[in-house]
Amino acid sequence: MNWGVFEGLLSGVNKYSTAFGRIWLSLVFIFRLLVYVVAAERVWSDDHKDFDCNTRQPGCTNVCFDHFFPVSHIRLWALQLILVTCPSLLVIMHVAYREAKEQRYRAAGGDDGHCIYPNPGKKRGGLWWTYLLSLIFKAGVDVVFLYIFYRFYRNYTLPRLVKCELPPCPNVVDCFISRPTEKNIFTLFMVVTACICVMLSLVEAAYLIGKRCRECLLAGSGESCQ
Repeated sequence: MNWGVFEGLLSGVNKYSTAFGRIWLSLVFIFRLLVYVVAAERVWSDDHKDFDCNTRQPGCTNVCFDHFFPVSHIRLWALQLILVTCPSLLVIMHVAYREAKEQRYRAAGGDDGHCIYPNPGKKRGGLWWTYLLSLIFKAGVDVVFLYIFYRFYRNYTLPRLVKCELPPCPNVVDCFISRPTEKNIFTLFMVVTACICVMLSLVEAAYLIGKRCRECLLAGSGESCQ
């Protein structure tokens, strides 16, 4: 990973975010991304290798593992982190589009003191909607993945012992999950941080809407709210 490019992206997201957005970004980077890269990925590295069943029937262990773990925790988290961070990059791209448009306007019309966007990073017009929709999308992604985890792994926890009777298993066999307590701790940690991120996104969305409504009321004119 090119950390210089990543640092530049984080700086750009911070520059155009509110205080709630900066807290959200810090939470995602420190408590979700770093924990995923440094610790969580290693915790699930042995999930299939050390999934043991008390039978030597060929194929039974693989079938039981696929039944109880239809999708890997770690791959779901990776997809969740990718989807939840993409909207912030869209905000940066929208600002970059505004800046490029402003430069083309000045190059075509000369420096006559007029401009399309006095402050391209100011959340007004289309950028305000882009930012608001990005917050709703981020919260929605986290909620959807929390539901998926709940459906796949009831109460977000893994049992120490699971019983499997799927063919080609000869009968009901006992299967044992590797390090279930450690995996449960990391799962609950990621669930809690995701819930906090959802709350921060909704609070920031409410803050933006409330601030905009207050500005429209103070302006006292419908045209000022367009």
